[in-house]
Amino acid sequence: MTVDDTTSGLQRALDELTGATAAPSMQPVLPDDVAVGSSGTKIAQTESPHLPDTPAVVLSGPVNENWLELWYQPKIDLRQKCLAGAEAFTRIRHPDHGVLSVESYLESADEESLARLIGRALVTTLGDWTKFGDAGFNLRLAINIPVNLLLKLPISELVSEHHPKSQQWPGLIVEVTEDQFVRDPKRVRDIANQLRANGIAIAIDDFGAGYSSLSAMRELAFAEIKIHKSFVNHCATDATNAAICQTAIDLAHRFGSTAVADGIENITDLQTLQIMGCDFGQGTLLAPPMTQERFLELLQQRVSKPSAQQFVPAADGEPASSRLSA
Repeated sequence: MTVDDTTSGLQRALDELTGATAAPSMQPVLPDDVAVGSSGTKIAQTESPHLPDTPAVVLSGPVNENWLELWYQPKIDLRQKCLAGAEAFTRIRHPDHGVLSVESYLESADEESLARLIGRALVTTLGDWTKFGDAGFNLRLAINIPVNLLLKLPISELVSEHHPKSQQWPGLIVEVTEDQFVRDPKRVRDIANQLRANGIAIAIDDFGAGYSSLSAMRELAFAEIKIHKSFVNHCATDATNAAICQTAIDLAHRFGSTAVADGIENITDLQTLQIMGCDFGQGTLLAPPMTQERFLELLQQRVSKPSAQQFVPAADGEPASSRLSA
């Protein structure tokens, strides 16, 4: 493996772990509060505070100083039109510079520091479920872990030690990208079998971007197929994207699994995916990643408004605050 291969692999791992390279939004909305007008125009949202000239940071420093935060992006049940879970993304908050861009620590990311970061993110995700559960929300959380780090980390031991003790805990979803899965399906299958005993299910992320072998997929009891955002985008108007999305949805259902559309950005695509029978969706249209505190705050707001259990498109010009009400 060359140095360039290692660098690109770490970059992919960081992109998967953080969910995006751009600064996340600080003004999220929940499922019944779709952040678009009826015409499909996205509402402008405030970016997280960080300095434009953030200095480069060696990843081992934030890991040692415990500057890790987890942000959550809601996962929406497109059939029932309600909140079904959330995916965890890592964020690093510098005491002087706020939330760092991925680029500021990417170049210094060695595999050991990345493994420690992901290990802490996994333990934090398990602990956060307890916080959500104590507040009355039984959500199935997901986290993306690169296959090479699944092999490196003692995932089963970490989960066995730190998983919630509540009988209501629905388990955790670990997402692995399709290209990583097809590279070594047997090892992924072995890991999946070990994790299943600890309440961990495997989801295939970025489906459509790699080259899956159907025979290999048949051998892996995966929980979800997550359709790559490049195919979700414009699936309402692009015939090729529509065909790929429909195929992925049908394939997931034939395997007894669920289909998740990632990166939903406009209302016509959302409606098309619902017609196709897609089970779940994520994307900035529905809600961007948000801090754990903000996520819990909005969940609690929904409980105080029992009628706000479904999401509907907002009218053009409707103020953001009103979309938190039924």
